[in-house]
Amino acid sequence: MDALIIPVTMEVPCDSRGQRMWWAFLASSMVTFFGGLFIILLWRTLKYLWTVCCHCGVKTKEAQKINGGGDTQADGACKPTDEKEENVAAEVGWMTSVKDWAGVMISAQTLTGRVLVVLVFALSIGALVIYFIDSSNPIESCQNFYKDFTLQIDMAFNVFFLLYFGLRFIAANDKLWFWLEVNSVVDFFTVPPVFVSVYLNRSWLGLRFLRALRLIQFSEILQFLNILKTSNSIKLVNLCSIFISTWLTAAGFIHLVENSGDPWENFQNNQPLTYWECVYLLMVTMSTVGYGDVYAKTTLGRLFMVFFILGGLAMFASYVPEIIELIGNRKKYGGSYSAVSGRKHIVVCGHITLESVSNFLKDFLHKDRDDVNVEIVFLHNISPNLELEALFKRHFTQVEFYQGSVLNPHDLARVKIESADACLILANKYCADPDAEDASNIMRVISIKNYHPKIRIITQMLQYHNKAHLLNIPSWNWKEGDDAICLAELKLGFIAQSCLAPGLSTMLANLFSMRSFIKIEEDTWQKYYLEGVANEMYTEYLSSAFVGLSFPAVCELVFAKLKLLMIAIEYKSEKRESSSILINPGNHVKIQEGTLGFFIASDAKEVKRAFFYCKACHDDITDPKRIKKCGCKRPKMSIYKRMKLACCFDCGRSERDCSCMSGSVHSNMDTLERAFPLSSVSVNDCSTSLRAFEDEQPSTLSPKKKQRNGGMRNSPNSSPKLMRHDPLLIPGNEQIDNMDANVKKYDSTGMFHWCPAKDIEKVILTRSEAAMTVLSGHVVVCIFGDVKSALIGLRNLVMPLRASNFHYHELKHIVFVGSLEYLRREWETLHNFPKVSILPGTPLSRADLRAVNINLCDMCVILSANQNNIDDASLQDKECILASLNIKSMQFDDSIGVLQANSQGFTPPGMDRSSPDNSPVHGLLRQPSITTGANIPIITELVNDSNVQFLDQDDDDDPDTELYLTQPFACGTAFAVSVLDSLMSATYFNDNILTLIRTLVTGGATPELEALIAEENALRGGYSTPQTLANRDRCRVAQLALYDGPFADLGDGGCYGDLFCKALKTYNMLCFGIYRLRDAHLSTPSQCTKRYVITNPPYEFELVPTDLIFCLMQFDHNAGQSRASLSHSSHSSYSSSKKSSSVHSIPSTANRPNRTKTRDSREKQNATRMNRMGQEKKWFTDEPDNAYPRNIQIKPMSTHMANQINQYKSTSSLIPPIREVEDEC
Repeated sequence: MDALIIPVTMEVPCDSRGQRMWWAFLASSMVTFFGGLFIILLWRTLKYLWTVCCHCGVKTKEAQKINGGGDTQADGACKPTDEKEENVAAEVGWMTSVKDWAGVMISAQTLTGRVLVVLVFALSIGALVIYFIDSSNPIESCQNFYKDFTLQIDMAFNVFFLLYFGLRFIAANDKLWFWLEVNSVVDFFTVPPVFVSVYLNRSWLGLRFLRALRLIQFSEILQFLNILKTSNSIKLVNLCSIFISTWLTAAGFIHLVENSGDPWENFQNNQPLTYWECVYLLMVTMSTVGYGDVYAKTTLGRLFMVFFILGGLAMFASYVPEIIELIGNRKKYGGSYSAVSGRKHIVVCGHITLESVSNFLKDFLHKDRDDVNVEIVFLHNISPNLELEALFKRHFTQVEFYQGSVLNPHDLARVKIESADACLILANKYCADPDAEDASNIMRVISIKNYHPKIRIITQMLQYHNKAHLLNIPSWNWKEGDDAICLAELKLGFIAQSCLAPGLSTMLANLFSMRSFIKIEEDTWQKYYLEGVANEMYTEYLSSAFVGLSFPAVCELVFAKLKLLMIAIEYKSEKRESSSILINPGNHVKIQEGTLGFFIASDAKEVKRAFFYCKACHDDITDPKRIKKCGCKRPKMSIYKRMKLACCFDCGRSERDCSCMSGSVHSNMDTLERAFPLSSVSVNDCSTSLRAFEDEQPSTLSPKKKQRNGGMRNSPNSSPKLMRHDPLLIPGNEQIDNMDANVKKYDSTGMFHWCPAKDIEKVILTRSEAAMTVLSGHVVVCIFGDVKSALIGLRNLVMPLRASNFHYHELKHIVFVGSLEYLRREWETLHNFPKVSILPGTPLSRADLRAVNINLCDMCVILSANQNNIDDASLQDKECILASLNIKSMQFDDSIGVLQANSQGFTPPGMDRSSPDNSPVHGLLRQPSITTGANIPIITELVNDSNVQFLDQDDDDDPDTELYLTQPFACGTAFAVSVLDSLMSATYFNDNILTLIRTLVTGGATPELEALIAEENALRGGYSTPQTLANRDRCRVAQLALYDGPFADLGDGGCYGDLFCKALKTYNMLCFGIYRLRDAHLSTPSQCTKRYVITNPPYEFELVPTDLIFCLMQFDHNAGQSRASLSHSSHSSYSSSKKSSSVHSIPSTANRPNRTKTRDSREKQNATRMNRMGQEKKWFTDEPDNAYPRNIQIKPMSTHMANQINQYKSTSSLIPPIREVEDEC
């Protein structure tokens, strides 16, 4: 005992004898541990012996039963045994219930268990913090439990630990292993000393540092809380917790022995070290640095350091590099998006590359957009390269990037897809397998819609037939803003419209792309072109000052006074959810409150004038920039206010203002709307629908009123003062009476011309057959492809050329030149369209090109279906470039002009005698026949924008010039799919823009039609009913010539604004651009026939006679009767004097018998020619079924034919050598 007696010091003031009591604390822990261990071992031993004895007794009883002796005694002995077994079973059942209850309490499978586990861990950390606080005090000191606050808290914590230990002990299956596990040892050496402290009124720091070992469970706690989910994060937390807990525990032991000293040295060799100094000592020891400023002096301390260096060094060498590797491998862009209050965000995913992102951001964040307060969040599973990362940093205020996949719901949660305003999916336009790319994007849509069905999605699709798969997604709803931008559909639609109005593809592409104004001082064609390029498409609600005015009146006022061009309005019914876009609907439409207008302007701020315009304040203002918001009180305007389309046939007023309509007609308006609802993309005439409705409903109008013309718009072939009538729809018309109702000429929607499915063998031409056929005014499609090529969807090219707002004789014949194997694969989608032929061959063969009379075509389209997986981007378009240069280098004989003259019927140059004098549709100036391929109208599809430099050898375009600034694109002779990238952002800001563009370029494709094609993959024929025929009445794009006709006086130095107003007032034609000769600004005459596009010229813009005017022309019903072509002016300048072989003037007859007689005479003449040549071939097998049967000749050019032509010329005959049958509808 003398060894334990030390002098009295300030460290132990409670004991006057200076006796330490550390052994009592340690003994409590040791007795608890070994005592419990002894009891467990003793219990196991007794249980084992009992089991052995019972086993022997069972064996004895079995032996007695086998011997057959003592049956009676055995039966008597079995009863108490059975009773004992029942008692044991009951006892085991009770113990099992308690054990299961304890297991549930400490497991993390229930909410109670999770709360308890987390609470134990939190209290353990609290006890460790109390140890850190007490470590600044002496190792052993006297403390009063009732006065020491930290001791009271520590006591409460340890009572809880004791209860939790009891639950764990009850739930443990193996009590021995439970007694020896780490958490139990921690409790043995931390809980009992606290109770000893209360009893002795003395505190010993002792082994309380063992609470740091609880940190090993930190990763488990985080998993219980659903914080850690990935394997890397779990592993990282595990390594860090093990390293830190070991470090802190070892530091606590060094702190204890160094401050206490060695017991065999009578505690005389101790040294005062703080706990944190011990932490420092162990770190420099593990890292093998060993500065030597702090070291262990006691023997216990040094002995511990020897073993710790072995284990600590190994742990440091293995754990630390792995921790650093895990931290380094963490995704740099693996965080979560934090939404900013008051600011929307969109998620962009899919094909994320430097090119796609830069093009998207350039258009989305363009300065011309008004207040783009939207944050863009990019999500991609591959980290960006340095260039893309630099692009993100330049736009860091509005752009964020996160690494992940939209197929992973966790990543969708990271980017807050549920609160996003929209999700945009970009496609790889240059991929080798378009179907696979579309499938990937469809899967992205499915994943996003599955996570959040209400999110608005705008996705790019490469193939048109893959759009049908989107309709299979239950939550896909185009009415709620979901849109699929099909690049093939729009690309081929743009090219198709260029076949009808050359240069239109360039104009439309520039309209929905945001481009800044580039000012050029020199008087060059680039100056006027770039002024038009600065225009974009915008929408804005019209001011209440326009209420009650007709659409043409508003267009004229807006153009003349506000310097804006309005081309369409949106119609939203109060009773129907879907809205309709009416493009140049005519003067029967009266503007109502809340009408949304579509404008072409250079800035969003300019379009605000249409909303701010006030007749009282701005009527006398000449400067449109001064038109700003005034102080006049405006009526509260609903965003979607119903716009009344019903009108009176006699007075043109709305149904409410009309006094000549009876009450029953007013009551039938709602029935009309239900019977003929407007499609979401239709541009139908309401008057035609109303007339069709009258055929079914009993009319209350007088017979005199019934005889009046039904429309309010002026026909191009009638006097401006006369109302237009529709011979197809007026009851009692002889054309209706004689119409064969069993003949299907249009598809079921009435939007496209249709014919029964034809076998491909019937439309295949050999080279000799094509050479003998006099083709003129047709469209030649040069297509590169083979059996392995991906389908590009030629249906999207043919559909706009077969729109029902053309009459049958106005349809241009389409001749495909390409691989027959490829065209066979496309034919399934083309066999229901009339006037389609195929010449098997190659577009690089001049013999094939001459056979199809490429020098007489209205347009030559060059497409490629081959996916060239080559490293050099310049070689991606090699076939198209070679074909284009091949055609341009061809030479033709001028004698072909004789055939051209024959097909023209020798109408004087620039004049169509079948058109009335007041019609704006006159032929263009006749130019010499084409003798060089350079003058053939061509539009070439390009994959790589930079390859446009190879198309024109006479231009000076730099290879780095943007596509829209190059001459081929400005002239409309080149088109690249990259220009469609701007549609993504344009559709996001206004989904009506996409609807408007699709309406213009697809010829009338509607969501209903897409659903039908998705079901049958083909157009379905329909009978000609008043409802379907009414769908023909929609405007179309055409080109107006200024050489002669009613606008000839304005063509020579006139003002574009005067032309705009005159065309709008007189013919309801809406002009929106000019197609001008490239060298028209030069004072000297030029032989160059190239033209360029000028979009929305200003009012004062001076016109020249050679200009062609882009206009939205109304459907002309009378053209089907008189065969007066509306497409004279739609020819390009390259072939302005040519007319389609299907566009010929036939004198209009007053009655049916005369027409029949004329047809019979033509048939006899044709039969005579066929007999003379000795050849017969059934041609144009796609004529209407009710057409008069004729055999059409195919004859070669000969001297006899030339003599016939001279004979026709002398007699001014209008009968061409080949004539196609007009539709009878």
